[in-house]
Amino acid sequence: MVSNGNQRQASSMRIASSSTAPAHAHRDRAAALRRQSLDADRIEREYRRLAALMRVEITSFERKQYANLSHEPNKAMNLNSYIGLIGRSLREFRSRGLLWLEDCATAEATLSIPEADYILTLDADSLVLSDYALRLVTVMESDPRMAVAQTPYSAFPHAPSLLERIAGATTDIQYVVHQGFTRFGATYWVGANALLRVAALRDIRSVTPERGIEMPVFIQDRTVIEDTGSTIDLVRKGWTLHNYPARLAYSATPPDFGSLVIQRRRWSNGGLIILPDLVRYCLSRTARRPKVAEALIRIYYLCSPAAANGALLALLLFPFDSSIGSTWLPLTAVPYYFLYGRDLKRAGYRWADLLRVYALNLLLLPVNLAGVMRSLQQAATGRKAPFGRTPKIEGRTATPACYIFFHWFILAYIGIAFAVDVSAARYAHAGFELANGGFYFYGFTVFVGWREALADLAAWWADRQREAEQLVGSGDFIGHETAAQEGQKAPVYGAGD
Repeated sequence: MVSNGNQRQASSMRIASSSTAPAHAHRDRAAALRRQSLDADRIEREYRRLAALMRVEITSFERKQYANLSHEPNKAMNLNSYIGLIGRSLREFRSRGLLWLEDCATAEATLSIPEADYILTLDADSLVLSDYALRLVTVMESDPRMAVAQTPYSAFPHAPSLLERIAGATTDIQYVVHQGFTRFGATYWVGANALLRVAALRDIRSVTPERGIEMPVFIQDRTVIEDTGSTIDLVRKGWTLHNYPARLAYSATPPDFGSLVIQRRRWSNGGLIILPDLVRYCLSRTARRPKVAEALIRIYYLCSPAAANGALLALLLFPFDSSIGSTWLPLTAVPYYFLYGRDLKRAGYRWADLLRVYALNLLLLPVNLAGVMRSLQQAATGRKAPFGRTPKIEGRTATPACYIFFHWFILAYIGIAFAVDVSAARYAHAGFELANGGFYFYGFTVFVGWREALADLAAWWADRQREAEQLVGSGDFIGHETAAQEGQKAPVYGAGD
């Protein structure tokens, strides 16, 4: 029996045990062989087995070197380009100074992609345990209409910083939430890792023109959350999705607030664009129309970044009176946070981490709402939002200046609103402002940092000054990207600086 205080350590031990199980098995086999008297045939058989284990073919594939494959800068078209080549033999040829691919006989092929029933997708900062595919293939073989099997990823335990640990807690809780989605048949594909059935992807295949060439699309790229959008395409065709009830995948958490901004803004962008597709699916007059529970859960998933963050911001900005109804309004969140804290506890965190999660969620308000606004912008203009990759760099990623200014504005507003509420005898809202102001100040101090924020603003201002000087000198008044924008490396300061 493991106490709650030791659950996190036990979780880490289970991860280490599962990931090193193959190595322990090989060592045990080697020790057993050393204790035996082996003849020549057994020795040869063991050497052949060892050689087979070490014989690995590693290949790479770069789609943008070929003129007739997609050059769109997003993850979906990475997958689509390769999936479109599965089961084909191709050869390279040059025409008009460009490299092209064309189908050919197997003997003439320079690139052969074998046919496959399943493909496993994995983000660059994720890993899966050794029995991941074995378990999930077994599940998918039991249901021929299952298109996706996955295990929502968990954060690596024992993160080196408080931000990584608390941000990881918000993803670890999703493991529990998504199990509930599967319980009600409302699973969404979460793209960090998944086992996909090739036949299902081919069933939802479409084409899109690009540079005068029709490109195959299996996983839609209309939004930066391509996995969520493709989920609707799959369920509309009668396919199912499944979350496996075991932690088999782990992924890195952004190490600083600047890179977390890029990740979470991308996650909150796209839901409102997909919502009309979901509504049409829910209102369809076919046998595939979802049940009420499935429909409500799916709608909640797409709308929650806009609804939850918008509602919390409204509570912070607009005072409510001291009537019984208004006083109880913020308390409606108590059952939610109680269940949230209970699940955090079961995942190996502490009840105190619930308060830190709340503080981080307050800081992510403008980030999530920025993602929502990008969805609305795309819906209005028809232009795709750029895919913001989470930076994988040494040092710290700068927090964009607009978010720092927003946080300072909110802190100042809360302080002023508290004073006004007290003078107007709106004590319920004053208490609400005081509590949230404390959480907000704590969150900014430990997750962003005042010194880091000032350094990022100084770098941003220096970039603006250099840009202005260059524009004046060249006479070119077209805006340029700045070094402080997402993905760039920010100054790193030591303790003695």
